[in-house]
Amino acid sequence: MKVTPLSPASLMLLSALAAAPWSAHAGATVPFGDGQSVSVGFGMRASYTSMEDAAPNGTSRSNDFNLDSARLFFGAKLNKQIGGMLNTEWDGSQVRVLDAAGQFAIAPEFNIWAGRLLSPSDRANMAGPYYSLGGGYWAGVASRYGYNGGIFRGRDDGVVAWGNAADGKLGYSFGAFEGHTFGIASLTQNQAKAAGVKASDSLMYAGRVQYDFWDAEPGYYGTGNYLGSKDILAIGFAARQQSKGVLTAARTGDYSAWNIDFLLEKRVPGGAFSVEAAYYDYDTDGVIKSEQGKAYSAAAAYLFAAGAGKLQPFVRYQKFSPDTNIDTRQADAGLHYIIDGYNAQVSAVYSRTKVTSSPSLSKFAVALQLQY
Repeated sequence: MKVTPLSPASLMLLSALAAAPWSAHAGATVPFGDGQSVSVGFGMRASYTSMEDAAPNGTSRSNDFNLDSARLFFGAKLNKQIGGMLNTEWDGSQVRVLDAAGQFAIAPEFNIWAGRLLSPSDRANMAGPYYSLGGGYWAGVASRYGYNGGIFRGRDDGVVAWGNAADGKLGYSFGAFEGHTFGIASLTQNQAKAAGVKASDSLMYAGRVQYDFWDAEPGYYGTGNYLGSKDILAIGFAARQQSKGVLTAARTGDYSAWNIDFLLEKRVPGGAFSVEAAYYDYDTDGVIKSEQGKAYSAAAAYLFAAGAGKLQPFVRYQKFSPDTNIDTRQADAGLHYIIDGYNAQVSAVYSRTKVTSSPSLSKFAVALQLQY
């Protein structure tokens, strides 16, 4: 491999990056020539939350500040076709590997990624906490792919092929992954083996197909809302399946899940409005009934200019009905202040959650998001 010597400017930038503390100003791409480069970045979400009956005495509201997410992003390109990513995430007690994958860009219509990454799923999970409507992780009510699957934050070890055809309007992704992480009391393959559970070592297959009727959405990951930058009318379908994917000490069973999601976002004079909805069906072969059932979600938002930024009030409703007949419903109403797209935002959200046979609980949260 031919390595082009670094220019004095590049050497100075590398030295500065090595010496500088990680902050919102540490993001940069260092080119090496011949299509080679290294990039670094940073992201964080911090919040204040007040939740009903969540104080230590169990009867008054809690008051908590929390670092919800802190990420370092690293990327590298060997040439225009071969690259890789390594991203980390703070899990509340330590820094863990979030993504680590080799990336091969054969053509816009065909790419291969292999390693640890987010497997194909619904729009909400593919958008994640930094690119969803209102910001933050969805609460694992309706969209449960990142909640009950994967090694960490919905990521899993495997390989995926993906691409965008028809002028970028037809997107697809299909992959094979380790799986075996579906629900409370579900065991990984190694845990099941240590516990003496006998089951075949099958892979989890996951796929997604999406068509954009208006503007195209190129790329692998999704975005929950385009903040008025595009006109979107999209329908997506995602599914997962794994034979003997649900492993417990008592029983084993097949796992399958599928969903359909919809997003409409239209620019209008003075702003933009958006509507999204999704329906889900989860099946654990009757092994973990608390993760088996149907769910749906719906949300609406309106975006308009406000001084140097933009305001986006939104409402959202989610419901999960498992086969235990213990339903979970959550309604959110919030206001999003957008300073610089998804790089600088402040959001305020009021949520009310109701679980069957339990009293409703309310929560108010204010969150700050920064990325660079």
